[in-house]
Amino acid sequence: MKKKQIAILGSTGSIGTQALEVIAAHPDLYEVYALTANNKVELLIEQARRFQPEAVVIVNEAKYNLLKEALGDLPIKVYAGVDALCQIVESQPIDIVLTAMVGYAGLKPTINAIKASKAIALANKETLVVAGELINELAQQYRTPILPVDSEHSAVFQCLAGEVGNKIEKVILTASGGPFRTCTLEQLKSVTKAQALKHPNWEMGAKITIDSASMMNKGFEVIEAKWLFGVTPAQIEVVVHPQSVIHSMVQFEDGSIKAQLGMPDMRLPIQYAFSYPDRIHSSFDRLDFKKCTNLTFEQPDTIRFRNLALAYKAMEQGGNMPCIVNAANEVVVAAFLKDKIGFLQMSDVIEATMEKASFVKLPTYDDYVATDTEARHIARSFIK
Repeated sequence: MKKKQIAILGSTGSIGTQALEVIAAHPDLYEVYALTANNKVELLIEQARRFQPEAVVIVNEAKYNLLKEALGDLPIKVYAGVDALCQIVESQPIDIVLTAMVGYAGLKPTINAIKASKAIALANKETLVVAGELINELAQQYRTPILPVDSEHSAVFQCLAGEVGNKIEKVILTASGGPFRTCTLEQLKSVTKAQALKHPNWEMGAKITIDSASMMNKGFEVIEAKWLFGVTPAQIEVVVHPQSVIHSMVQFEDGSIKAQLGMPDMRLPIQYAFSYPDRIHSSFDRLDFKKCTNLTFEQPDTIRFRNLALAYKAMEQGGNMPCIVNAANEVVVAAFLKDKIGFLQMSDVIEATMEKASFVKLPTYDDYVATDTEARHIARSFIK
């Protein structure tokens, strides 16, 4: 059987490194065709020497020579820059493109991969947050499957297997609540970067960990669910489930609810996206109900965690508003990680940017690009 050729965009990040673990565990099924990274050139070199891909791309062009020299004894094509990243996904042998890059930067290469009719294993939620309507139109036009890798969306995707034609009443996304679930507003005022980077259940990169702590990550997942599953904002509910055992649920029109359970391990949804529609053996830890005896649920607090409410507002307004929110959020998270802004101030800046940025009801790709630039400029102006 022909091995699936996989390109990993963002191979040095949390999702990328775990995807390589999945590929290493199934060398008879998968092969790495291309690896890309933004800055982590040493890890990219290590990955390239181990997996021997056809090509590697380092987005930071200043690190090209180091990468080229380190791989000089191997028959691996070495490229640098954003254009190279966007072009490599079009390579004819590639079967699946895993978009594991963080943020807005994942949009253009994902569009190129869709136009090249590559299956998309989508871990870059910002792609659908920023330009969900455009991505869905392109996916239909080029008949490209989009396979969700986020644990919550993979869970919904799995719950819908075998349910073709059965009407969805509600999609229920679970949230861990993050490290500050029980904190008061007063306590949140003095939250530090170090505290925010300690997620109780998942190991993730810095950006997504902060998004999880502020619940913006869940807000983005709500927007993503709208586009992935064709539901309205009113049909998407968020439930705080601190144990992160139930990864999400679907309620059907007869009142029945299906849930997908498992250990909090991102390798499982990554593997399912690679193997879909099949399930293949894994050595991942199994859920042990002798130890897992207490599953609890709470309502999210949108007063303490305003980002979730702002994401719903952006989704309901539509147009380029989610793009504005994403751009402002990337700016405030970067500022928070540099101790330039407080935890609660992040929501203030995002909301102020939403009010000030130019609204476009029916945006084109060029509108999204312009919106991203404008919203970042506005958000930075609010950070002293």
